[in-house]
Parts: sequence; structure tokens; C-alpha cells
Amino acid sequence: MRGETGAPIRLRFAKCGKVRFLSHRDVARAFERARRIAEVPVAFTQGFSPRPKVSFGLALAVGYESRAEYLDVERREDGDPDELAAALTAALPEGLAVTGAAPLAGRAPALQEAVTAVGYQLTVAGLDPDRLARVTAEACAATTLRVVTTRKGQPVTVDVRPSVRRIDVDGPTVSVEVSTQPRAARAAELCAAFRDLAGVDAGDQEDRVLRTHQWIERDGARLKPLEADRAAPAPTGTGPRALEACA
Repeated sequence: MRGETGAPIRLRFAKCGKVRFLSHRDVARAFERARRIAEVPVAFTQGFSPRPKVSFGLALAVGYESRAEYLDVERREDGDPDELAAALTAALPEGLAVTGAAPLAGRAPALQEAVTAVGYQLTVAGLDPDRLARVTAEACAATTLRVVTTRKGQPVTVDVRPSVRRIDVDGPTVSVEVSTQPRAARAAELCAAFRDLAGVDAGDQEDRVLRTHQWIERDGARLKPLEADRAAPAPTGTGPRALEACA
């Protein structure tokens, strides 16, 4: 987000309930509609087909919920980020809500490039709490965790273990943290891998996935996206009186 012609802002939003079945594109359309309703003065690109300067982060799979989604938007003028968050939330469909906002430094790296790790809370179909605890312990100790998935319409076997950083069990759910680079393990792949270890089938039950965190890691620091690339506070005391004091 360059911020050359306006004031960039980073927003955190939640996607919960029935809206989890909206696609990434549908979510983008919902925000565009909310922007129009709230009359947010967004900056546009130049050229023959100007577009709003809005950039979403990592896509969330259809059917997943999240309390840690992010997007960057460039306004034509400065404004209160919290007021923008409230105005957009009021115009969004039920289940989508902007839960945080922060001014963004100009030329901040794109979210899709900057985010290096994500966290999920998984409810794995077919596994009761006792079996889930045993299986995740095996997964932590394993050096490989292979699962059959689909790539370009073809079945392939992938090893998801290298991208898994942490696994914690809390009753019927398991919290996992995975690296996004060079390739992130999909939540569905992790659920399938856990079931394979247990030797069970999901039956008619469905996995439930909640994305809980995203992190940006640089130079030994680990930050949430609202903390990373945040614009520096505007200097104070730059009015006429301050100039007189320096004379």
C-alpha cells in the first residue's frame, strides 16, 4: 500500500456464522458495498479503469470462520480509523465486523507478502477429546505428516509437517500455528492428517475451522498486522506558537 495520494489504513475484521460460506470474492464485494453505503472517500488508481485502492490479505477458505482477517485501504484524506471501522461494520452483513483499525505507513509491504505465520483452532470431525490428544501428540513427535490432497484437480501426497510450528490441545479443539512460507499447510489437510493417524473417518460430521491469528515476523520481532508497519504519530507542537518558541 503506497499511500502516495492519500492516507492508508489497515483494518482487522471477523467473519463468523453463516457468512463463513461466502467466498473471498464475495467478502470483497460486501466491503465494496459497505464502502459505498458509508461514503468512505477511498483513493483510486490512475489510468483508463480506476479502481479503489483496497488490498486484502491471505484468502480464507469457504466454510472457515475467522477473527483475524485483514485488509488495507487508502483514503483520499486523513480520518479517524475507529470511525471508519464503525461506519463499515454498520453497513456490512451480519457476521462480518471490523474489529480494529490502525493508520498504515506509506509503502508498507502487501499483507500477502508480509504475513509469515497464521493460527487456527480446529474441531476435527470423528475425533473425541481423548483420541485427539493422543493423535496430536503423535503428530508433534513425527518428522513427517503425509496426507493426500488435490492440486490442479489431481490427487497428490504432501508432507504438511514442515510448516507446522506448534500444536496445542484444549478439550475438543486443537490450536495449530503454521508457517505461510514457502507453503502453508491447509487447515483441511491438517484435519485429514490427524484422522489418518487415528485411523478414523469423518462420517457425516464436518470439521470446523477458526482462524485466530496472523503474524508478521521481521528482524526477530513478532507482530500482529495492526502493529506492524503502523504509521508514526503525527508530530505535536508544530503550530504557530511552536514556531514562535523556536524563533
